[in-house]
Amino acid sequence: MSLGRQLLAVLGAMLASVQPACADDKPIAQSDRLHSHTHGAGKAENAEPPLAVDLTYTADIWRAARGGVRSGTRYLDNLDIVAAADMERLVGWSGATVGFYGLYNNGASLGELLGDAQTASNIETGVRALRVYEAWIDQKIGSNASVRLGLYDLNSEFDALEASSLFIGSAHGIGTDISQSGENGPSIFPTTSLGARVAVSPAPDWMVRAAILDGVPGDPARPQRTAIKLGNGDGALLVGEVEAPLKNGKLLFGHWRYTALSDAMTGAGQHRNHGYYLRGEARLVPESGDPKQGLAGFFRLGLADRRLNQFGRFASVGLTYTGLIKGREDDQFGLAAASAFTTDDYRRTVAADDAETVFELTYRAGLAPWLTVQPNVQYVINPAADPGLGNALAFGLRLELGFRLK
Repeated sequence: MSLGRQLLAVLGAMLASVQPACADDKPIAQSDRLHSHTHGAGKAENAEPPLAVDLTYTADIWRAARGGVRSGTRYLDNLDIVAAADMERLVGWSGATVGFYGLYNNGASLGELLGDAQTASNIETGVRALRVYEAWIDQKIGSNASVRLGLYDLNSEFDALEASSLFIGSAHGIGTDISQSGENGPSIFPTTSLGARVAVSPAPDWMVRAAILDGVPGDPARPQRTAIKLGNGDGALLVGEVEAPLKNGKLLFGHWRYTALSDAMTGAGQHRNHGYYLRGEARLVPESGDPKQGLAGFFRLGLADRRLNQFGRFASVGLTYTGLIKGREDDQFGLAAASAFTTDDYRRTVAADDAETVFELTYRAGLAPWLTVQPNVQYVINPAADPGLGNALAFGLRLELGFRLK
């Protein structure tokens, strides 16, 4: 029996000592589970217990049906162990929260079958590991600002919106223009780095965020380990983001930049990798009587330095419908597409197509407060923009079990 299945058996044995993590069956993005504990918008004050510990086990069963590298079946899993402590209520430390996030993945890869660049499953890591994913302290400053220090997932707060969190494709969590960057990627799932984040709300529904993070998260030579190494020419990743209100939604505008120099793909000098993104979501057709139900939409546009990156432009768009079926008010249906466009410099060095485009169709249903199922279909056009690979088709089923320790 694999370690992942053993962990699932342990979770089943713990049912007598746990309770459902939530009752609304709404999706929480992989990168946002800890963040959801500490920023419960719309919840009554102190609705969360002073010390909350949640376990979430996610299992993906995938069939690569055709195209790509080859056909085959893969089982991917992900175990989240998330704890959040309200230090004011526990020890009287005003405005402080401590967060911890442990993570296990079995390391199976759907990408080795599809050959895609944008990663069809957002729990794929490619390496079996049990690691510390986040560990930080967050300090409120007045009523409109906070500072967070520690091991930090950039995508838990930056480049993240609710409407796209339904989708399993990784490109809908954080744009491919950012996720491709850096020697070991930016500080996102599954490898994070030491960082500091400042957030300020200058006006209602506005937010300004800025973060500085180690430019090379973890240890590229030992990807299964949690490692904090500063210096060695790693430089830093600087990110800034403005969140602005939009009718029935919001807009995000962000800029990211590495301080260390990187070699150009064509060998023509060195440059500091950087990029921009614009992202938005809105409730398009709310249902009468419940503004959380109905049709919502989102989009994202991104740019990355064409001299340093395989993909210089990125675009995604999607629609979700909550409560499509009568009597299933919390179920969600979604259709989305994401395209990553190769740069001229990349095509000069590698024979490549213009873009990889992924279409995703999914439906998420809560069968119990602790169990959801999510069938998923993805069609990948020009996987990795490799002209040698045919368009790929994959069918998946996601099971998610979530419990809160009493």
